[in-house]
Amino acid sequence: MTEVVVTAVFQPAPGAKEPLIAALREGIPAVHAERGCLLYAIHDAEDGTIVMLEKWTTREDLDAHAAGQAVVQLNALITPYLGRPVTVTTMTALPAGTERQGLL
Repeated sequence: MTEVVVTAVFQPAPGAKEPLIAALREGIPAVHAERGCLLYAIHDAEDGTIVMLEKWTTREDLDAHAAGQAVVQLNALITPYLGRPVTVTTMTALPAGTERQGLL
């Protein structure tokens, strides 16, 4: 099994940070219910962006998520509050050091 880690960076439109966070919070439970979702958590970054950290059991589960209804709903909720398109980066772990500290 090859787990997949994803970051999604959301740039709020001017004055829309709190509504963007609320919209993300509204859509997240549907994603948490999807097969293979191990982590789907938002964070407030120091540069003013909101960053989603994701972890999926397989690439197939991530692909199903990307094509699924939960993403359609989430995109509809957040689009009015975005200042630019979401930047999504998909990654494969390169374990190093201890299992607990060197692998997300």
